[in-house]
Amino acid sequence: MPIDRASSVNPFRTAKRFVFPLLGLWILLYASFSLLKPPLLDGPDGVTAESAREMASTGDWIIPHINGVRATQTWPLLTWLTAISFRAVGVSDYAARLPLAFCALALFVLIFSFACRLFLTPIAAFYAALILITSCGIFLFAHLLYPAMLLTLWVTLALYCFWRSLRHPTLPTSAAFGAACALGFLSAGLIGIVLPFGIVVLFLFYSRNFRHLARWYPAAGIGLFLLILIPWITLVYRAAPHHAFVAFVPHIRKPPLLLFWFFVLVWITPWFLFAFAALRRLSPRLFTRDARLDPIHDHDQQALLLCVLWAGFTIALYSFSGRQEYYSLPALPAIALLAARWLSTDEKHPSRAGVIIGWILFIGGILKCALLIFLAVRAPAAPPAAAWHEPDIGPLLHLHQHRLFFGPIIDLTLASMGAFRVPLLITAAAIAVGVTANLIFRLKGRIRLANCFIVGMMVFFLIAAHLALNTFSPVVSSAILAEAIKPEVGDGDIVVINGSYEDASALPFYLERQVRLLNRRPDVLAPWSYAPDAPPIFLDNSALAELWTSDTRVFVWTPSATPPSLPGQSYVIARSGGREILSNQPNQGGAFF
Repeated sequence: MPIDRASSVNPFRTAKRFVFPLLGLWILLYASFSLLKPPLLDGPDGVTAESAREMASTGDWIIPHINGVRATQTWPLLTWLTAISFRAVGVSDYAARLPLAFCALALFVLIFSFACRLFLTPIAAFYAALILITSCGIFLFAHLLYPAMLLTLWVTLALYCFWRSLRHPTLPTSAAFGAACALGFLSAGLIGIVLPFGIVVLFLFYSRNFRHLARWYPAAGIGLFLLILIPWITLVYRAAPHHAFVAFVPHIRKPPLLLFWFFVLVWITPWFLFAFAALRRLSPRLFTRDARLDPIHDHDQQALLLCVLWAGFTIALYSFSGRQEYYSLPALPAIALLAARWLSTDEKHPSRAGVIIGWILFIGGILKCALLIFLAVRAPAAPPAAAWHEPDIGPLLHLHQHRLFFGPIIDLTLASMGAFRVPLLITAAAIAVGVTANLIFRLKGRIRLANCFIVGMMVFFLIAAHLALNTFSPVVSSAILAEAIKPEVGDGDIVVINGSYEDASALPFYLERQVRLLNRRPDVLAPWSYAPDAPPIFLDNSALAELWTSDTRVFVWTPSATPPSLPGQSYVIARSGGREILSNQPNQGGAFF
């Protein structure tokens, strides 16, 4: 009788030699400099931070509030974690990012264990963790307060429990699957249930194994799922007033489908090349009517099938529904697992495909190096920077209103590249060394060393990307404006945003106060801003004009290109990144500008 090798593998028994390199990379990239800078960005990043700050200060842990307005449409788990961090270590940038940094660590540990059970080798597990640690998408969204990182963790946990249950259906794995789905719901809504359950159903369909659901203690999973969700739903229902409001979902422009698929590759470049190579090892018979998979004899094919369905279902689901560039993040662990499987096999038995990939990386990398060096050399000098903040590159950009996450990138110009000279040169050097050494050592048959140079290349690239985001932060964050006027803003003064709340959501967080909004706009504060007990946070033009001519000091955040019509004298208190702060009174000496 064949031995079930999967059940005999303890992923932590052989993990000792991998612990310190992986932990060191996590500390370097996720738990050091990246916790401190850049400042929190406008948009969902600042919205979540402000909601958590208000939750921590008011003690209302049931319904998140944003600018004093209930936000029942906001999924609470990320807000809870951030508020707990604020309570523990104080309100700051690093405290806001700390929960997601530990979530990233949990994901890396989980993917290590998952890969070891999928592919029965610690080498594949090591590569899977390395790939995710150096993934552009994971690195970026482990530092932004978006729910995508949490959703990725819970989907991975749910599928890990499912995979273990295929060998031994146990009550704990069923309960853990239900808990992961419940936490996914608390993190991102219904998609937190649809993704893992949909992948499981597809896998059981192609493996002709629907009977597994009946053997997998479904009552335990459903019971714990309800046990986690029902108390929160009940408390929310009791805390919210009995008024019929429909949660408003603001219109977000979808990126073109090809652009969405392009960013799937960007998030895990260059590792996706190895994942594509792994697809050649998936048997076509799995997708025929007569396909039958034995849990023991067809272990490798089952593992590959799960990864392919995981990535494919996630990408397809978002391709034909609401999508943003970062929605594909839950597919990255599956792509990392596919790439890790191929890399571990190629290390033992080097293949011609590895050399081909090495040449592709080399040619593409050298071309990128040439472009980066050209931009770094030909760009004019960067604007001077004050000692306390980044240089203001706003005047060098073609600023527009954007609804896409990466929309501000198209505002960049050749003139602005001087501010990014250091990140450009670091990236060029890292790519040149990485792709060259990778090709040389692949040709010599030293595969592990070749892969290590790719890892090193990605580490330096992520550091350079972080430096670039920090330089670009004045354009996408109101933190500089908030810190500039904070010494001037008194208790009785009024701060007004000329735009939607998300346009300047970092402003109230850093000022630690409620703001007013000029003219009601459909944004994250709808629909509860219409409730009878909602604070009066909206002003129209006439109300602002009346305040402007009164003795009350008023600060107005506004895009520099579209200031509101104001009666009387206006004073520019601060200006940065194409936005400025206007006031009806001059500085009293406290502001930095």
